[in-house]
Amino acid sequence: MKQFLALFLITCSLHGQSEYPQDYFRHPLDIPLVLSGTFGELRSTHFHGGLDIKTQQRQGLKVYAAAEGYISRIKISHFGYGKAIYITHPNGYTTVYGHLKAFSKRLEDYIKQCQYDKESFEVEVFPHTEELLISPDEVIAFSGNTGSSGGPHLHFEIRDNEERPMNPLLFGMEVKDSKAPYISGIFAYPKDKNAIINGKNERVPLRLIPQKTGDYAVEKISAYGNVGFGVISFDKQDLAPNNNGVSNIQTFFNGNKSLEIDFKRISFDETKHIKRMVDYEYYVRKKAKIQKLFIEKNNPLSIYKDAYDNGYVEVKDSTSSVYKVRIRDYHQNEAWVVIPIDGKLETIKKDSVSDVSKKSLVSSDSNTKLTSGNITVDFYKNTVYDDSYIDFRVSSDTLFLGDDNIAMQKNFYINYDLSNYKTEHQDKLYIARFYGSYKKPYYVSTSRKGNTLSAGSKALGTYALAIDTEPPTITPINFTDKKWISNYRYLELKIDDKLTGISKYRATVNGQWILMEYDYKTNTLTHDFNDNIVKDTRNELKIIVTDNVGNSSTFEATFFRK
Repeated sequence: MKQFLALFLITCSLHGQSEYPQDYFRHPLDIPLVLSGTFGELRSTHFHGGLDIKTQQRQGLKVYAAAEGYISRIKISHFGYGKAIYITHPNGYTTVYGHLKAFSKRLEDYIKQCQYDKESFEVEVFPHTEELLISPDEVIAFSGNTGSSGGPHLHFEIRDNEERPMNPLLFGMEVKDSKAPYISGIFAYPKDKNAIINGKNERVPLRLIPQKTGDYAVEKISAYGNVGFGVISFDKQDLAPNNNGVSNIQTFFNGNKSLEIDFKRISFDETKHIKRMVDYEYYVRKKAKIQKLFIEKNNPLSIYKDAYDNGYVEVKDSTSSVYKVRIRDYHQNEAWVVIPIDGKLETIKKDSVSDVSKKSLVSSDSNTKLTSGNITVDFYKNTVYDDSYIDFRVSSDTLFLGDDNIAMQKNFYINYDLSNYKTEHQDKLYIARFYGSYKKPYYVSTSRKGNTLSAGSKALGTYALAIDTEPPTITPINFTDKKWISNYRYLELKIDDKLTGISKYRATVNGQWILMEYDYKTNTLTHDFNDNIVKDTRNELKIIVTDNVGNSSTFEATFFRK
């Protein structure tokens, strides 16, 4: 034990001297490494922090520790990584294993004791350094589909000693990839009102012309002033059809490097700013992510390198220029885009002019409060990236905040004054946001202080007060009242709430709390009788489920076991 700790301290002190050890970490599964998601991949609200490793559409594969170390964290949650293990290694790195179905028996016994002690399925624990030591090649868990997983796979991360995720492929793990990235869209952007692209002062889509070499040409454009470009690009590997993220993007203007975006390491503190890197308005409308190849105000991302003039290029009148983009995957397969530019000062074609006279200005540098009737919306400093005009209107209990086309750095807050509402109704009120063409209301996490109902959100759109007086439903799946279930390993029920969703649940047998796993994707509660908590022949089951405004339902049944 002391030898392990001494080795840990020594190697941690040497961590900064050796970059990306190649033979230290093993593949965490014993099947070929095939990816459904790559490091740095663009997700809707963040950059992907690891590798999503395919598990052949199966659950229950053995998950191995990538190297020796000690378990520094175990977290079980309904969402996110679901069941996850964190191992800190003697070389200072930490590996993360997410969406697990179950842990090895030693770890399962440990975490279940924690769950029973806290009487909660969701737990987060930080074992002591010597408490759960891990040997090389030890089976620590079994792959699954827990948390916010869209299908069975293993999420695997390697983090540095500052808890910043790094690309695991940097450490010698091999993925078969001989395919160059492909590009599905290229766009030009004016930096300011003086810039012109093909006669317009707005984002302009450019026509891509695929070449036999795998590269791309673009029809010649005319431009003037300071302009930037954006690209929609993906990578594919040999053994999977998934549209994965690329590893590196470089831009050049007349042979000189203009900008580089390198996906080697991404801090959790900055990952939310993906909304600043992509064209948010285009993403919301088209569901495609344009990566901007220029850096705007309030963009703190550290993935940029060699940014000359923040990636913008200056096009002068009566000049000929060439802008190039090189996109590479981790294995150095690459694709080029070549954009010829004619410098041309011309009159701007004005297709339409946005009328902002009836909109409300929200400042990026100071607090903004919008008020109408009993509704107030607070945009605190640095909520928006740029000063923005928002279509703020109120009609009765409905709040209109225009379309969701402006990226937010953090939540704005909607506040309803309930002073004029009947007291008996106030506890069941919540704030809902309307989605889709049918404007279906969805619960927004709502809190109440006195007569004020509040909710935070990062999405503009339409909001309204709604009321939920319907309790959740509880339905047994594999048993009925007074049934013998001696041969069953699991006790299963379905719980659901149509309006505001499940907030909490509690299950007891003969008055004693029992662990039930909740899978929100299937709305199921499951108890494993192998926990050896239920020991009596006659058992009285009681389950209480509460929704997000406090409506609750109680289910009671008797079952028998030998």
